[in-house]
Amino acid sequence: MADSRSLPVPDGLEGERVDAALARLLGFSRTKAAEIAEGGGVTLDGAVVGKSARVSAGQWLEVEMPGEPAPVQIVPEVVEGLRVVLDDDDVVVVDKPVGVAAHPSPGWTGPTVVGGLAGAGYRISTSGAAERQGVVHRLDVGTTGLMVVAKSERAYTSLKRQFKERTVDKVYHALVQGVMDPLRGTIDAPIDRHPQHEWRWAVVAGGKPSITHYDTLEAFRHASMLEIHLETGRTHQIRVHTSAMRHPCVGDLTYGADPVLAQRLGLTRQWLHAYRLGFEHPGTGEWVELESPYPPDLQHALDVVAAG
Repeated sequence: MADSRSLPVPDGLEGERVDAALARLLGFSRTKAAEIAEGGGVTLDGAVVGKSARVSAGQWLEVEMPGEPAPVQIVPEVVEGLRVVLDDDDVVVVDKPVGVAAHPSPGWTGPTVVGGLAGAGYRISTSGAAERQGVVHRLDVGTTGLMVVAKSERAYTSLKRQFKERTVDKVYHALVQGVMDPLRGTIDAPIDRHPQHEWRWAVVAGGKPSITHYDTLEAFRHASMLEIHLETGRTHQIRVHTSAMRHPCVGDLTYGADPVLAQRLGLTRQWLHAYRLGFEHPGTGEWVELESPYPPDLQHALDVVAAG
């Protein structure tokens, strides 16, 4: 059953967008606020408004909240190419193939890491939201490489703390267009949702602090290979930061990559791979470090670029 809220716009929200105002007033995500507005569920002084309309102090705001959707379920499944590289009582580390999401979410009908682990008989931690049990970090659907999942409660608690304190060593390799200047450096630029495109992210003033360290491993004629250490873990962080530097990941058409080059290299996704993962083992306290080879599509693209 739908729920409705009715309240005046406070002075502190004068001039804010509807989606931002709703998020602050009612405590849910800006994405959900935008969905409610786009569905005609928001009125200001009796007039239906969209997500980008601006609010004024004193206006009467009415919101029709949709009923809660059915919870997303983890469906055990066989996930082709999902490789387990470490498995013990506390953690399972997988090498995630392209086209696989970390966990189920509304609107995603493809395979997931947690579904694949369940299908292969792995028991993972029940900590976290029902559809994200054991998941302490994520990789984009189009990004391959190493991902650790907690199997025990102590592992979930320990790994969440390590990611929060930024002691996990997350190393990515990215093939980007052109050559970075300088060849080695740090990109420190805040990230939030793109102001015009809800499905993209962007460097935005007032966004969440986001820090990316990079080093050029090799420069080619049309592209260069970067080794990237993430200090923070924002959605699409590497893709957004390299694009903001005018050197998007090769094949990343969402963030401005050259489609002609992508086609020539046979790429249908961004050249981005979670190459190395290091963390303190939750059970033994020892440092664990694992590496993942490039998958065939990325290796082929790299070979073509290297050949000139």
